Amino acid sequence: MTDPSLLQNTAASDAIDPVALQRRIAWRLIPFIIVLYLLNYLDRSNVAFAKLQMNRALGFSEPVYAFGASTFFLGYFLFEVPSNLIMERVGARRWMARIMISWGFISAAMMFVHSSFWFYVARFALGAAEAGFVPGMLLYLTYWFPAPQRARIMAWFLTALALSGVVGGPVAGALLTLDGTAGLQGWQWLFLSEGIPSIILGVITFFYLPDGPLHARWLSAGEKSWLTAELQRERTASPFPHHSLRHAFQSGKVWLLATAYAALMFGFQGVYLWLPTILKKVSGESDLHVGLMAAVPYSCAAVAMVAFGIYSDRTGNRRRPAALGALIGGVGLLLVMVVQESALHSVPLCIAAFSLAAIGIWGSLGPFWALPPMFVHGTAAAAGIAFINSFGNLGGGFVGPNLMGTLQARTGSYAPGLLIDALACLLAAILILCLRQAEESKA
Repeated sequence: MTDPSLLQNTAASDAIDPVALQRRIAWRLIPFIIVLYLLNYLDRSNVAFAKLQMNRALGFSEPVYAFGASTFFLGYFLFEVPSNLIMERVGARRWMARIMISWGFISAAMMFVHSSFWFYVARFALGAAEAGFVPGMLLYLTYWFPAPQRARIMAWFLTALALSGVVGGPVAGALLTLDGTAGLQGWQWLFLSEGIPSIILGVITFFYLPDGPLHARWLSAGEKSWLTAELQRERTASPFPHHSLRHAFQSGKVWLLATAYAALMFGFQGVYLWLPTILKKVSGESDLHVGLMAAVPYSCAAVAMVAFGIYSDRTGNRRRPAALGALIGGVGLLLVMVVQESALHSVPLCIAAFSLAAIGIWGSLGPFWALPPMFVHGTAAAAGIAFINSFGNLGGGFVGPNLMGTLQARTGSYAPGLLIDALACLLAAILILCLRQAEESKA
C-alpha cells in the first residue's frame, strides 16, 4: 500500500516551479554567504594594506613581508582537506561558525605582532583557522543548486573576492589614518577592527545557516523532496561517478585542475598582495588615497565575475570562459609590469592595467569552480574541491609571493615577479583548455 504522505509530497513536487525555487534559495543564502566571504578575504588580505605602515614600524624587509604573508597558505594547505571532510560529517552550520569565530580572534590578535617570528606564527595560525571555508562553501553550494546554475551561483559567491577589495581598500585606508589614536598604530587598528565582525557573524552563522535542503525550515516538504531528487538524479547520471576519498586523489582531472588553479593563483596573489604597494610607488599618494584607488580594479572585477558566470551558464561551457579569463589576466599583469617600470609613472594607466588583470583573473573563477563537481561527487567532491583549492593556494599563495619578494629585494624592481605571474596565468589558460568537459565526454 502506498504511503499517503509520499503521494502528497510527490503531488506537491509536481507543482513546483524550479526557477522560482532556485531564485528563492539564492536570495535566502547567497547575500549572507557573500558577506561571510567578504569578511574572510578582508581578514586574510588586509596585510597588504597594513604593509604600508607595518613594514616601516617593525623593520620588515620585502622578503620578510612576503614570507610572512605566504605562511598563511602553509596552514591553509595542511588543514584544508581535513576541514572539508569534517564539515561533511558535522554539517556546515557548526563548522562554518567555528571557522569564522577562530579566524576572527586570530586576525584581531595580529595587532600584537612585534617581530618577524610572531608575524609568521600569526599568519600560519590564520591560515589554519580559515582552512576549509572556501572549499566548504563551494561544496555547500552544490547541496542547493543543480549543475546548470552553478557557474552563475559560484560567480555570485566569489564576487566577495572583488567586493572585499572595493570595500577593503577605502576602509583600510581610513583605518590607517587612526595612527596614534588610543596609543595604537594605524595598522593595529586595521587588524583589530576587521577581526571583530567575523566573530559576530560566526555566532550568527550558527543560527542562520541550514546544513542542507532537508534542514531548511523555510522550504516545504515538496520543495525539499524535489530538490533532493533532482540533485541525486544529476549525480547518478554523471559520466564520472567518483564518490570515495580515493577517487579524489586518483583522478587526473583533479590534479590538472589543481595545477591550473596554482598557476592562476600566482596572478591572483600578485594583484592582491602588491596592488597597494605598486599604486603607492607609482602615485606617491597617501594611504587613504591609495585605498580609494585600489577599489577601482576590484569594482571592475566584481562586474566581470557576474558576466563571466552568466555567459558560462548560458553556453553550458566552463573551460573557454575560465581559460579566456586567465589569458586576459596575464595580459593585464604584463601591462602592469610595463607601466610601473616606465618613466611616465601614469596612475590612470596603472589602475587600468590592474583593472584588466583583475577582470580576467577574477572573471575566470566562477566557470573554473563549476568544473570540479562535474568529475567528483560525495566524499570525493569534499576532498577534491579542498585539494584543488589548497594545492592552488600553496603554489600560487606561498611560492608566488616569496618569489616576488625575493626578486624585488635582489633587483629593486617588481617587474621580474610580475612577468612570472603573467606567464603563470598563460599556463593556467593552457591547462584549463587541456581539460575535457563532462558534456564533451558524453558526445
